[in-house]
Amino acid sequence: MKILVLNCGSSSLKFQLIDMDTHERIAKGNFERIGGMKTTLKLNVRGNKEEILHIARDYDEAIAFVLEVLLKPEYDLIKSLDEISAVGHRIVHGGEMFSHSVLIDDTVISEIEKCIDLAPLHNPAGVAGIRAAKAALPNTPMVAVFDTAFHQTMPAKAYVYQIPYRYYASYKIRKYGFHGTSHKYVSERIKEIMNGREDLKVINCHLGQGASICAIKNGESIDTSMGLTPLAGIPMATRCGDIDPAIIPYIMKKDNLGPEDIEDILNKQSGAWGVSGVSSDYRDIEDGYNMNDQRSVLTLDSQAYRIAQYIGQYIISLGGVDVITFAGGVGENGIETRQRVCQYLEPFGIKLDKELNNVKGKERKISTEDSKVAIYIIPTNEELMIAKETEKIIK
Repeated sequence: MKILVLNCGSSSLKFQLIDMDTHERIAKGNFERIGGMKTTLKLNVRGNKEEILHIARDYDEAIAFVLEVLLKPEYDLIKSLDEISAVGHRIVHGGEMFSHSVLIDDTVISEIEKCIDLAPLHNPAGVAGIRAAKAALPNTPMVAVFDTAFHQTMPAKAYVYQIPYRYYASYKIRKYGFHGTSHKYVSERIKEIMNGREDLKVINCHLGQGASICAIKNGESIDTSMGLTPLAGIPMATRCGDIDPAIIPYIMKKDNLGPEDIEDILNKQSGAWGVSGVSSDYRDIEDGYNMNDQRSVLTLDSQAYRIAQYIGQYIISLGGVDVITFAGGVGENGIETRQRVCQYLEPFGIKLDKELNNVKGKERKISTEDSKVAIYIIPTNEELMIAKETEKIIK
């Protein structure tokens, strides 16, 4: 069985074709600048990379071309579109309506559209991708897999904000959380590593350009750092994370800014980029850190401090912790990041083995033998998780 996974951004289309018999990713690609005049498909077929220039004015043209590429005899991927058993769509926001992945029909599309106010950049693209895929593959089942669904197990005490309750009742303003497919994948992988143990207390640190921490108990999310939007939680590449909300009207008055201006500052000019002034790429900031650039040092020390604070907070939420995991681009590859975070945990008997930690992108236990809590690197695989969810629904 082959499943096509689609992830539609505001002007991009990421895809993977996965063989579910082996869980092998046999092809992946990223269509960039959809709607522009320099649309490029970056293609990777079984490790062989190439770039294809092809103008795609919308998702219909982009998806049609992806299917055309997958059918090319020289790639030997599929001989017919009938070999694609299903399509799994990554949808960012499912609100309170969706606590699980679902088979897509007109009602589901309508409910996703109702969440556009909560994810104005992502959900319209998700819907456009669904409609384009249904037009190109009208007889192929399609499944929506939601970033927010995994966190729908959070109790009300974790997701309700202490603002007038009418804003929750009327507008559904609450904590939703994101990176759900990644957190779920890591949770299931740790369960496998621990010989199927069900009662695990796990804190997963998904660290990348976007980043979130999740407290997972018995395989379910009980709290997470992102909130109504992906802006909340720990500081990220360009997002501020948690701040005093009074800062927002204060800056708006001082600089005579409108809502769109302040949203741009908090989402695109803050975080690592805003503090360091060096880059939004953590590799560049690490270089600055190693050269003792004081703003780079402040950026990374502050980030590690706040990640560690969230870990401490979630130990309380979980009533203890069995495993701490690092995932995402920075979590999987950031040797120094993991070390900086874990130094705050040492007084509590949570110990990182520096030699084992000296690795990038590999699944590995990196805690010492006498550590009270196991620490692991778990390279996440959101696309495989989406494919697994899709397979489960269509069966």
